[in-house]
Amino acid sequence: MPESARDPAPLLMPRSVVGPLMRLYDYPHPRKPGRVIRGYDRHHALRTARMCAAVARRLGHPEERVQRYQIACLLHDLGRAGLDQELFGKIWSWARANGIPTRPREWRAVHPSTTYGRETEAFLVRYTQDLSRLGVPLDSWTAEQVEMRLGYARRLARQLRTARPKLAQLGVKWAPWMARVMLYYYYPEKLNGSARWVRELAEVLVACEQFEAYSNRQRGRDYYARKKENLPEAFAYLDKLQVEGILSPRVVQTVRELAAEGAFDKLLAEARGAALPLWELWFLRSLKRDG
Repeated sequence: MPESARDPAPLLMPRSVVGPLMRLYDYPHPRKPGRVIRGYDRHHALRTARMCAAVARRLGHPEERVQRYQIACLLHDLGRAGLDQELFGKIWSWARANGIPTRPREWRAVHPSTTYGRETEAFLVRYTQDLSRLGVPLDSWTAEQVEMRLGYARRLARQLRTARPKLAQLGVKWAPWMARVMLYYYYPEKLNGSARWVRELAEVLVACEQFEAYSNRQRGRDYYARKKENLPEAFAYLDKLQVEGILSPRVVQTVRELAAEGAFDKLLAEARGAALPLWELWFLRSLKRDG
């Protein structure tokens, strides 16, 4: 029996394809010639993509579409290839602690005069002195770490241009909707006018990516200096995104149903780096009753 038939949250392509896709996250170190920065987000991307396939299937999307969609999910963090854990963490933990917007749509809400697409530059101009006091070097490498959040569309586009020949060699047929789905969390406006199914798949990616991230111990520690993961907080955030209109009730409810059935238990434990405590397993099972 193939893995995709046994696993409630499967990989839908052979490992011979998944491995090269994940190596696209590796990035030559700009300060250390000959060194490669191993893709920080690859394990997060793998778990997210498996969750997304499970949710998309449950929602009734056709199998061929789900398979192509999973490729976009596997590469959804490609714009952060080259993430410098120490530098990225220092910048964005400080920003978060000081209430500074960390996503383009949030930045524009606070600073509406910023030219669209120039959020990275606006951040660097505004906070040059603060970054200097933090000991953050004011160079192009720091600008890239800022761009990984506030200029994500621009950086993802560059990474995809570099990746296209390799994707073609792997037999991956790329389509514009795949990139729009990848950008939805930071740039929901880019889906204006898209087909309803594209919007729904974008929502699924946001829901699953955030659900995994809230359980991801390494990511929480390195990105936000978080000391503890909490699944009720993860669902509270999905509810918040639903109130904001980023997620639909249909998508959030489907994630809840699959979590209640245990479809994500193994992936959540992997993200946590340890077995889930009994109280969190009980919480997940209780979602079915609450629903």
